Amino acid sequence: MSRKPATRTRPAKTAAKPVSGVTVRHYCQGIGDCHLLTFKKADGKPFRMLIDCGIHVSVAGGPALVADIVSDLKKETGGKIDVLVVTHEHWDHVSGFLTAKDLFKDFVVGDVWMAWTENPADAEAAELDKFKGQAIAALQGVGQKLDAMQGLSSYMAGVRDGLQSVLGFQFGAAGERVRSARDAAARLSQKPSPTYFEPGGPPVTIDALPNLRVYVLGPPRDKAALRLEEKASEMFPLASGGPFARALASGLKVNEATDADYVDELSPFERNVGTPLSAALTGDKGSDPAIDIAAFVRKHYSGPVSAAASIEDRDQSWRRIDADWMGIAADLALQLDRGVNNTSLVLAFEFTDSGRVLLFPGDAQIGNWLSWKDLKWPVGQGTVTSADLLARTVYLKVAHHGSQNATPQKQGFDLLTSADLSAFIPTNKLDALKVHWGEMPYEGILTALDAKTKGRVIRADDPWLADKNGKPAFAAPSGSIQAVRSLPRDATGGPGGLWVEVDLV
Repeated sequence: MSRKPATRTRPAKTAAKPVSGVTVRHYCQGIGDCHLLTFKKADGKPFRMLIDCGIHVSVAGGPALVADIVSDLKKETGGKIDVLVVTHEHWDHVSGFLTAKDLFKDFVVGDVWMAWTENPADAEAAELDKFKGQAIAALQGVGQKLDAMQGLSSYMAGVRDGLQSVLGFQFGAAGERVRSARDAAARLSQKPSPTYFEPGGPPVTIDALPNLRVYVLGPPRDKAALRLEEKASEMFPLASGGPFARALASGLKVNEATDADYVDELSPFERNVGTPLSAALTGDKGSDPAIDIAAFVRKHYSGPVSAAASIEDRDQSWRRIDADWMGIAADLALQLDRGVNNTSLVLAFEFTDSGRVLLFPGDAQIGNWLSWKDLKWPVGQGTVTSADLLARTVYLKVAHHGSQNATPQKQGFDLLTSADLSAFIPTNKLDALKVHWGEMPYEGILTALDAKTKGRVIRADDPWLADKNGKPAFAAPSGSIQAVRSLPRDATGGPGGLWVEVDLV
């Protein structure tokens, strides 16, 4: 593999059959990504590229399903992967390299590709990694505290549930760190270390695939771009996550201190004045025996009191605000989630004979997408722009399971103008609802995709994938899709489809 520019050629009008083509096998774990791309080398032998292998911790039976996927991968490839692409450090993209490590150990992997954000020798990556570590630690502490609290308001209960969802991208069911899974993937390479990529410079070429060029679109170097998200079609930068993480860490330290070392630097009173809230809530009395602090707190703050009390005194728990200071954890969780998604390694595969492009954006969200706008690559005597690549894209792996803020309209869908566009969404809607993700995939994105592709959209939870004779609603060949095959999970002991495979030109 080299990073040398190659002269772009256009297909001859008289060509009966283009040389370009790839078979893509999408595994259908729902909330997770695993895609096997099989190209044909000049000598006719297969060149295998695997993009990610993971499943979200919330999916029941996830490790067993991933084991089935890896077993199928080994059967299909003979355990030989030429390039393994790890798009970003989220559990639903890398968990398999850890939970199925005993199966992966027999694979032969030529090279591992990662984004510059995963490079430990990169100063900016190290700075980002420090923020992630602080944020994860703070969110863990808040999550544990909220789990132990009773009588949470509906808002704070929502914050607790949201934290559990976000932390599911960072930890496995047994508490494994996502970093361990990412590093397990890196160790599969036959090279001493992964190859790290960032936008800029000529497209990547692979000696064994002379008709293929690979363009790196993301992640960006710009810190502001890594923090961007989209909501209701408006783009806005999130505040720096560092202060939020530090504030939460400081608050947790104060709240977890013992009586001997209890110090609140922001308190207007001396430490010997008053009663810690934790003591009042557990029934301890204040220093004056005539005043039962616990009873006062129950009656006027925490509730409930006895059934004999008046209606207005019966339950005062709605007044509680002792957990509300942790509400900023929701903002920090959003920053962590969006930031890591925006570090996705985004690859566009161009067939030089036909000019057609396949786009695999990982979980790139709005900041990553917007950063592509001015990208240009030197090719021969000319240049290729990101807008040109998007206009020639005939196949899209939809980012971040089709969430609302994963694909912009103006700098995304509006630029996907090929009449042959087709798409795959790695999503199981029921699994997304179980972890309170709301509308995923987002109806607006589904509508736009359906119009853009003329219905050539496949979803990981499509009902027809569970039927051995199932067929998609669209005809094949159609657009960029020449053929469709699938394998129901019934063949491996589970419901739904294990994989769906498309031949693309």
